[in-house]
Amino acid sequence: MDSLIRWQNAKGITSGFLTVLGGLITLPVAIPANVASVMYVQIRMIATIANMRGYDLKDDQVKTFVFVCLTGQAASDILKQAGIKLGTSLAIQVIKKIPGEVIKAINKAVGVKLVTKFGQKGIVNLGKAVPLIGGVIGGAVDGIGTNTIGKTAKKVFS
Repeated sequence: MDSLIRWQNAKGITSGFLTVLGGLITLPVAIPANVASVMYVQIRMIATIANMRGYDLKDDQVKTFVFVCLTGQAASDILKQAGIKLGTSLAIQVIKKIPGEVIKAINKAVGVKLVTKFGQKGIVNLGKAVPLIGGVIGGAVDGIGTNTIGKTAKKVFS
């Protein structure tokens, strides 16, 4: 599991580095491409962890928890607000018993956190205007974010 997360971290770092090498001129295209590619890598990593641990990826509750993992460290706060304690084993049967209203509340909180998360990336994106330095900054931010999300997924899908 840890080797999977490390491999996905490498993909995130590479994507973050390569998408901003063009500097200021390419930023309008590079930033959305970077966000989309890194989110794709992160969602696949989370889904793989869930699948390896026996969760059905077609289940709506499992899909909700995949998106919860995308919020990284905020996942425990979101689940706590919904009355679910992270760290205790979220058995497959327990996830299936979560009422629809709780799932809706979790989805709402996840949406707010993801919008906030990508809004905050705007400050980091200013540093991406300088080609080589921007690549290092982009790679570091995406690698650290992917690692945090991987660790969160391991906790959520324990």
